[in-house]
Amino acid sequence: MTNLFSVFDPSSSMLNMSINWSSTFIGLLLIPMSLWLIPSRSTILWNTFIIKLHKEFKMLIGKKSINKGATFIFISIFSIIMYNNFMGLFPYVFTSTSHMIMTLTFALPLWLSFMLYGWINNTKHMLAHLVPQGTPGPLMPFMVCIETISNIIRPGTLAIRLAANMIAGHLLMTLLGNTGSTMMMSLLPILIIIQILLLTLESAVAIIQSYVFAVLSTLYSSEVN
Repeated sequence: MTNLFSVFDPSSSMLNMSINWSSTFIGLLLIPMSLWLIPSRSTILWNTFIIKLHKEFKMLIGKKSINKGATFIFISIFSIIMYNNFMGLFPYVFTSTSHMIMTLTFALPLWLSFMLYGWINNTKHMLAHLVPQGTPGPLMPFMVCIETISNIIRPGTLAIRLAANMIAGHLLMTLLGNTGSTMMMSLLPILIIIQILLLTLESAVAIIQSYVFAVLSTLYSSEVN
């Protein structure tokens, strides 16, 4: 099992510093500078996509003056997570989003800032949020405990969900790929078709997981207002 999970270890190093994490930014070197300067079909498509996301996040947050520009944070998080997820699908490229150190870096500061803002500015609202409306009196202490625990584990669930989904698909593809050398020639076309289907599924998961992360972060931010 150690060898199986070792594909996710940042093994390449230089001067005792891991250089695998450079894959987080390596794609930016491949994007031509003209993409940012000259309008093209790809930029128009991406802008349309961003505007749709902006409208959806704006609807989730609510029309409050205090939240102006907040959607740009979540759109940026969505973009960088999706970009890293897709970079991990290329051969010999380190999947940074399959590590908790990366996913917690996104989730923990977001959740902590929401909590600090909510408890400092909207203390009554945050206390009221611990007891759902219509809860019977005897159950209130238990509901406070349950709501508090569910609130505390939110950054962990965000981080683990993203990392686990990235690891699961990559592990399955690695396991199937390793059986190719010992498989009969007649079964190889089936293996290749399965791998292509898995790659398509992983491409969908890359978009879905980044979208889920951004949407849940948006919903958590809307609760503290």
